[in-house]
Amino acid sequence: MKRGFGSDNHSGVCPEVLDALMRVNQEHALAYGDDEYCAATERLFRKVFGEQARVFFAFNGTGCNTLCIDAMVRSHEAVVCAETAHINVDECGAPQRITGCRLLTVETRDGKLTPELVKTRLHGFGFEHHSQPKLISITQPTELGTLYTLDEIKALVALAHEYNMYVHIDGARLGNAAVALGCSFKEMTTDLGVDAVSFGGTKNGLMMGEAVVLLNPVVCPDFKYRRKQAMQLCSKMRFIAAQFDAYFENDLWKRNAEHSNRMAQLLYKSVKDIHGVEVVYPVQANGVFAKLPRAVWKALQEYCFFYDWDEEADVVRWMCAFDTTEDDIAGFVAQLRALMDDKVGSVPYDK
Repeated sequence: MKRGFGSDNHSGVCPEVLDALMRVNQEHALAYGDDEYCAATERLFRKVFGEQARVFFAFNGTGCNTLCIDAMVRSHEAVVCAETAHINVDECGAPQRITGCRLLTVETRDGKLTPELVKTRLHGFGFEHHSQPKLISITQPTELGTLYTLDEIKALVALAHEYNMYVHIDGARLGNAAVALGCSFKEMTTDLGVDAVSFGGTKNGLMMGEAVVLLNPVVCPDFKYRRKQAMQLCSKMRFIAAQFDAYFENDLWKRNAEHSNRMAQLLYKSVKDIHGVEVVYPVQANGVFAKLPRAVWKALQEYCFFYDWDEEADVVRWMCAFDTTEDDIAGFVAQLRALMDDKVGSVPYDK
């Protein structure tokens, strides 16, 4: 497959992560997380998120999101989320199937919930004919590449707790958000009162595996049984834990996220002045969303793969990864320019 901008999931694995996997592969170890490597990495998570954090490794992001919801929401309750949320669009109904709960989706302008938008779904409390709102779930960065500020997260937490609800962050790209905002993971979650986080690393250099981080000490004391029932308990769990150990060591997560964010900015600056290309959302993390003529983007997909985000609107998504290079971007932009000339007509590119 040609290197491209389809997804940060398409990238390879960081050499430091591969080295960590090799180190824990030398000897035998206890299974199901009862080994010294998992214990050490769990301590590391508590150092990052705070001593109250409980960490549970899982296979993938959908598993983490579903488990977080299952920890806080019963089958007669509901989750408020953006219409574009991954849990609504790209998880094949897993949260609903596993938990039995309902998703109350909200249309947004930029993928971000606000207290005002959430309040449109906060009704029917105590009425047995209505699903009871219990959780606000946000994605940071959002599926549209936009960021919640710390104050915006804090406002949603305050609203949720006012209504005896919880807040969950889908943090598949939380590293990209942290470097963009210039804050720590703890400052973006624990310190704001967030109750649970799906903490990802696969999109930022890991091979596989994610982590559920429960920050509220009263949430789901029986979580380990729920993880087993959800088929997310890994037997050789040290091979997930070791990756996160490498991820945190020497701020590997930060270097990777800074690079992918920087490459997205370079891509944005390289395409924004091309006549016929319109960047439709602010470029705040490692993704660029652009509108361009259909004939152009379809032909460009033959050069390298990327997703059409909204085919009817001719909006596509270009994602940068920890291993995206300036040469990757230069070649892609040159192809885009050539196609614009061929399909649309010669246009001036220099301002």
